[in-house]
Amino acid sequence: MAKIAIKQIKSRINCPAVQKRTLDALGLHKMNHVVEKEDTPSIMGMVKAVHHLVEVTKL
Repeated sequence: MAKIAIKQIKSRINCPAVQKRTLDALGLHKMNHVVEKEDTPSIMGMVKAVHHLVEVTKL
């Protein structure tokens, strides 16, 4: 599978608890933190839920 890099570009302050839990599930805990994940439908669904807080690049 292809890999993607997910970077948190906006703060989680004032976000709903569901979005905070989604960021935690993706492994993002602070600003400008980058994680590499497989490009699977479940990961892309989580990214779509917090698309306004993260930036995604293909590797």
